Amino acid sequence: MSSINYDLTKIKAFIFDVDGVLSPDSIPLALTGEPMRMVNIKDGFAMNLACKHGYGIAIITGGDTEAVQKRFSRLGIKHIYMKSSVKIKDFNDYIDETGYKPEEIIYCGDDLPDYPVMKLVGLPVAPADAAPEIKEIAKYISHKKGGEGVARDVIEQVMKAQGKWISDVAFGW
Repeated sequence: MSSINYDLTKIKAFIFDVDGVLSPDSIPLALTGEPMRMVNIKDGFAMNLACKHGYGIAIITGGDTEAVQKRFSRLGIKHIYMKSSVKIKDFNDYIDETGYKPEEIIYCGDDLPDYPVMKLVGLPVAPADAAPEIKEIAKYISHKKGGEGVARDVIEQVMKAQGKWISDVAFGW
C-alpha cells in the first residue's frame, strides 16, 4: 500500500534533481573547488531497476561535474541535463523527445529552481528537508532527506503499485 495520494499506475517517468535530492544538500569541495557528491546506493539500484523495466528516467541539475554524468549514465539513464539554469527548458526538451505527458511524470526537487517544473508535472515530490516553498506545492513529501533514499522511496512505491517491484529483473545489476 502506497503512502502517495496519486494514481501511481499512471506514472511512466521519473525526473530527479541532484543536489539536495539524490545527494545531500551539504557537499564537500575538492581542492580544485569542484563539488564532490555522495549518492545513495539504494537510490542507484532502484533507478537502474526502473530503467530495466522501461521507465523513463531523467536528471535535470544545475551542476556540471564529470562524476555526476558518469554515475547516472552507468545506471542506464540516457537523459542527463547538466548546467540547467532554467530547468523548465530541459523539462520541455525531455517531454518533446520522449512523448511523455506531464501527468505521467514524477519530478523530485528540493529548492526554488525546481519550482516551475514541479508546478507542471502530475506528481511533484519533495525530500523531507526541501525548502518550504517546494513542500507547499509537493503532492508527496518523502520521509527521506535528500541523499538518503528519496529516489528509492518513490520508485519502489510506483513499481509496487504497478506490480513490477519484485521480478526476475530485480535480482542482479
